[in-house]
Amino acid sequence: MFLAAADLTDESVTDILDPAVDAASDATKGVNSFFQFIEDNIPNIISFGIKVALALAFFFIGGKVIRWIRRIVRRSFERTGADTGVTQFVDSLLKFGLYALLVFVIATNFGVESSSVAALIASAGVAIGLAVQGSLSNFAGGVLILLLKPFAVGDYISVPQEGIEGTVKEIQIFYTKMATVDNQTVVVPNSILTSNSLTNVTARPERKLDLKVGISYNADIKKAKKILEDLLYGDASVIQDEEIVVFVSELADSAVILGLRAWVRTEEYWAARWRLLEEIKLKFDEAKIEIPYNQLTVHVSGSGSDS
Repeated sequence: MFLAAADLTDESVTDILDPAVDAASDATKGVNSFFQFIEDNIPNIISFGIKVALALAFFFIGGKVIRWIRRIVRRSFERTGADTGVTQFVDSLLKFGLYALLVFVIATNFGVESSSVAALIASAGVAIGLAVQGSLSNFAGGVLILLLKPFAVGDYISVPQEGIEGTVKEIQIFYTKMATVDNQTVVVPNSILTSNSLTNVTARPERKLDLKVGISYNADIKKAKKILEDLLYGDASVIQDEEIVVFVSELADSAVILGLRAWVRTEEYWAARWRLLEEIKLKFDEAKIEIPYNQLTVHVSGSGSDS
């Protein structure tokens, strides 16, 4: 009985070990085959590795050359006094084209036939053209912006239909980068800027300041107008050579609306507007001129007799 049990145990162990031994043998054969493949193809592997290393080195050197060319072009534009937007657009286009040319040269010089590359580019061009119609319209929009110049880098523009406004920072191939008042960067497709009406707020060096303030019907209008005129003539941001007008704009329900019109330098517009509004309030308070707010007076009439 003990021998039978021992024999049974040996057979079970053999049944368990045989598959493991076969698997190990197969793994060994696979490893040996891999090393044999490596050994048989060492010259090809070395040749491929050299090509990859040379291609990477060529790409690195080519990238340096491209940056050097772009730097020369930018300096040339700067010396000629070209518009900043034109410089940025040409630089972006030059970068895209030169890197595409570099990849083509690397591919054709490291084992890829030029005809194959050309066929691949042609077929890819058709597919990409269908897939990026919007990008093509953005590219066309960028060209129109540079030709028509509705705005330039540094201008503050507004596109009311899209709820977009800010200072133009860069004009690139497909997009224009803008900075909002709170310094957020907005990337706007060029097609939006060319297909919508936009307002160039800073196109001219001067900007009209148009303010309105209400005074009480009991206030002295001439005195209030004199205070406003003195503020405008005494403000350093107001261009004194341009027209300065203070007038009665409207007889509203609760106030007499006085209007102020003057011209200020564009870059000082907001500072002048905020400063004048504060000074108007302080001067009116000193002169006891009331700036009214909407009020409702309710008259209650009695029955006229006690019950």
